[in-house]
Amino acid sequence: MIELYPRQAYAYLNVQKEALLIDVRSEIEFMLIGHAESAIHIPWYLDIGRAINPDFLDELLRVAGSRDRPLIFICRNGSRSKAAGLFVEQNGFTQIFNVLHGFEGDIDESNRRSVMNGWRYEGLPWEQC
Repeated sequence: MIELYPRQAYAYLNVQKEALLIDVRSEIEFMLIGHAESAIHIPWYLDIGRAINPDFLDELLRVAGSRDRPLIFICRNGSRSKAAGLFVEQNGFTQIFNVLHGFEGDIDESNRRSVMNGWRYEGLPWEQC
């Protein structure tokens, strides 16, 4: 798995048109907090209890069409997306990337996100449902 900063991931998506951006956060995070434009939502966890989505690989393969398609994973701060990326790599997917700092970024000294780093902090295209 290759790790990319948000701007690197965005540039890669613009050059490698077959690459997909996969947002692995919960549905509530994806819809209410916002998400990168063109991100495809496939949750890594099903609930707050952190049960891994048993259909994750099947959903991913259905969307990707191939285990060789470039896939860039993103979550809130890069930790869930890294776990998901390592998991799919272990299951035969070959071109896996993780967005460092994720969509919202790290927490600052005042317990706030999106003020130090991350996709949204970098001013990259995003939307909110």
